[in-house]
Order: sequence, then structure tokens, then C-alpha cells
Amino acid sequence: MPGLYLLAILVSAAGMALIDRRFRLAFWAARGRTIAAVAIGVAFFLAWDAAGILTGVFLKGDSPLYTGIVLAPELPVEEVFFLAFLSYLALICWAAAMRALGRRDAPVAPASGSAANEGVNG
Repeated sequence: MPGLYLLAILVSAAGMALIDRRFRLAFWAARGRTIAAVAIGVAFFLAWDAAGILTGVFLKGDSPLYTGIVLAPELPVEEVFFLAFLSYLALICWAAAMRALGRRDAPVAPASGSAANEGVNG
């Protein structure tokens, strides 16, 4: 069935987005940084793919699950979606691990009455 692979990637990404939304790990915690990180990851891996394609290491292969849309020789459209999913998944896993280890970047509120608080509300 054409497009099934792309559909699987999109459904998986939607599942990751629900997890992200529930726990506010990446996109729902810092939208701009998440978009930038995913875009940088996609750009890096597309450059990696281009190098692999040019050297003959990466080949598209034939599958009835692909949509048949090719962005460049040996580069199906599904690859871009997969790379975005991969980058987003890595970000979610990293944020979840940092939270589980207690290393989440969160400002520490100074104790009440400390010199840091003087003059703020007065």
C-alpha cells in the first residue's frame, strides 16, 4: 500500500508529540529551541545522506510502502519525515532522561527574605 511507511512515521511522531505535550519535555517547554534543534538535526542528516548517496553507499531501494515521491536521486520524501522524527525523538528522550536524573534546567528561587529578593516587590 503506497504511503504506509510515511503514515507510520506520522503516527509515531503524533504519539511522541502527545508524550511531549503531557510531560512538557521539548516543544511544549521551549518551542523555538525545539524547532531549531530538529531543523539542525534534519539538515545535518540530509547532508550525511547526500554524502552517502554521492559515494554510492545509500540506495533508496524499492518498496510498495513508499509514496513514490523522490526529492532527489535515491532520496524519497519519507526520508525527510523520518529524519525530523528521529531528531524529535532524540530530543524527547534526552529531555526525559535529564528530568528523570533530576538535571532539568530550572531556575532556583532564592529563599524568602534574602538579599536577592530585596527591592523586587517594594
